[in-house]
Amino acid sequence: MAEQINPWSSTPKMDINRLIADFGIEPFAPVKEKIADQPVFIRRDIVAGHRGYDAVADAIAQKKPFHVLTGFMPSGHPHFGHLMVMKEVVWHIQQGGKGFISMADREAHAVRGLSWEACDRYAREYMECLYALGFSGEIYSQRRNNALKDLAFEAATKVNFSELSAIYGFGPETELAHAVSVSMQVADILYPQLIAGTAPTVVPVGIDQDPHIRLTRDITNALRMFLVEDRGTHISIRVKNAPEGALDAVAKRFGGAKKYEGHIDLPAGHTAEEVDAVVREVEREFGGFGFLLPSATYHSFLQGLQGGKMSSSVPDSLVWFDDPDKDVKKKIMGALTGGRQTLEEQKKLGGEPEKCSIYQLNRFHMQDDDAELAEMCRACRAGELMCGTCKKETLERVRTFLREFKEKRDEVAHMAEW
Repeated sequence: MAEQINPWSSTPKMDINRLIADFGIEPFAPVKEKIADQPVFIRRDIVAGHRGYDAVADAIAQKKPFHVLTGFMPSGHPHFGHLMVMKEVVWHIQQGGKGFISMADREAHAVRGLSWEACDRYAREYMECLYALGFSGEIYSQRRNNALKDLAFEAATKVNFSELSAIYGFGPETELAHAVSVSMQVADILYPQLIAGTAPTVVPVGIDQDPHIRLTRDITNALRMFLVEDRGTHISIRVKNAPEGALDAVAKRFGGAKKYEGHIDLPAGHTAEEVDAVVREVEREFGGFGFLLPSATYHSFLQGLQGGKMSSSVPDSLVWFDDPDKDVKKKIMGALTGGRQTLEEQKKLGGEPEKCSIYQLNRFHMQDDDAELAEMCRACRAGELMCGTCKKETLERVRTFLREFKEKRDEVAHMAEW
């Protein structure tokens, strides 16, 4: 039986390779070959899987329009565990994508019980971080976005509580507001196409967020008025939820169309992609959405400094961006490593960087130079690099990053308003 994923868990224990197999997530390695100038998170395989990313990779290569969106639940201060997805969004914008960020205050209020005032306070901190990293685009609050709320209502008409129970494990004790927050998540993912036009959309997330992506892709299909199928000898356009007159409108768009009760067949010479684009136009003319299936990239989690996942519920597992220097030093120097029990064993057997939170922090964020990271890994395995030395070097990198990041945040603080 497939392992269930809980997007709201603070300490998920998940085997990424197993989840890729269990839930039909595609490995990222094949599609990454389409990307010419690969950022750290792609070339180091930190992004491990995807759904439908080929469309986005093609849009990047062909310089065609695409969107990038992700969301942050403003239920606490931002920290290093949030940095990867922020970098992924900004990189996609630099590749030509139109950027969107949802501040999921409705989710924070429903799931974590935060006041609206607290949500706004934390949201501004996330906004500062995003702008400091180079984000450009739209950042919005769920509760203030009326177009989003209308879209969430439409999405909610295409899912029932049994489906939510199967995907999320909801039961009789689940509050209605929690369930409603899921439809807001779906609306978030589809919102860029509603506002900025139909185009491939990528949602960079941790793999624990896959239930939201799967549900949104199902609802996207459910919202379609027509189904376009390539039958080999011809293209078939079948009615799903189309109003009266829409099928006739589709037939008029194509020469040689053969119209039947509930469907149209097109002769050879058409491609499914070309036909689907025209059909989506008709859907929008008749009050539909015509959304493309959203895509997602899934990155592995940055290991917490005490092992497991970085989580705000375990303060020593992470470094907040506003941590005092004495706390930063305490956390880095006290971090769990892949070192041996004694200095003698370390020199004889070498360390295990794959188990080391300090090495992973460098792999994710603190060491951009691949050659230097490889040398760190080699020296660790050879027993030449001791944990204390590695921690001190990493601490200086973290201090430099935090100091420079704080300066950038201060420069853009005035932008962090609704």
